[in-house]
Amino acid sequence: MNHIVDISSIVHQSIGLSAIRHTLCSLRAAVRRATCTVSRMPKALSRLPASGIQHPASSIKYPASSSRQLATGFTLMEILLAFLILAIVMSAILGSFQAVFSTTDTLENSSNYYDMAKNCLQRMSLDLDSLYVTQPPFYKKPEFEDPPDPYRLVGTNVDIGGTGFASLRFTSKAHIPLDNSSRGGIAEIVYYVQAKTDGQLVLRRSDHLFPYPPFEEKGDDPVLCHHVKSLAFKYYDAEGEESEEWNSDTDGHGYATPAAIGIQLEIGNESDSYTFETTVRLAVYREKME
Repeated sequence: MNHIVDISSIVHQSIGLSAIRHTLCSLRAAVRRATCTVSRMPKALSRLPASGIQHPASSIKYPASSSRQLATGFTLMEILLAFLILAIVMSAILGSFQAVFSTTDTLENSSNYYDMAKNCLQRMSLDLDSLYVTQPPFYKKPEFEDPPDPYRLVGTNVDIGGTGFASLRFTSKAHIPLDNSSRGGIAEIVYYVQAKTDGQLVLRRSDHLFPYPPFEEKGDDPVLCHHVKSLAFKYYDAEGEESEEWNSDTDGHGYATPAAIGIQLEIGNESDSYTFETTVRLAVYREKME
């Protein structure tokens, strides 16, 4: 059985294959910026003895270093440089996250302190707005051996750990029963700062109805504010004169009560501190007595 081989088709296929290989090699060389080598056509196909037609691929010039292979890996220096860049980028990202977390914690602490201070000052303002003061002729100047006025207002400073903290005693109609009792009346209220066993300072509120017992600090009095760093009261008379202490049952202020009281409260921790101030103008006050 005879087989007829078309030499021209073989030539065209060989030429097409060689052209494709050369084109791919040129693209790889352009992308990787490296020398690309294409193996020569076999001598049997580079020239056709039968027809004398020279194969076009035989005219292509190839680099002399055809045995050199294309380097596709990374050098040690490139790997180290990549790790260095990655470390710099990760450090910047972690620093940003740390700053965000730190800011979030600070804002949360600030919000907690603001809420606590707002509630504390609001409670103190309500108590002072309901201040009870006896007026002449029901109030008379005390004699030498007379008992103190049960409705007196006394503001002093107490030393706690080398720091002075204000305390305030007065009577008010803003009694808060803590024992499910419906009994009301004029209560003796005392604000004072107390140190807990862990060293934290808290502001407590003592509240007792008449007859008023002798005041003493207790661990079960309600806490108005935690983390107290300082507490100060400013007392203003009817003329606007300021005093740091007050006693309405002595001649020092003419047996008068203040017309307004300023409150300065500082709370916080070792790193952060927040100061809050307010002034309460009293609805009633007793003027100086001649």
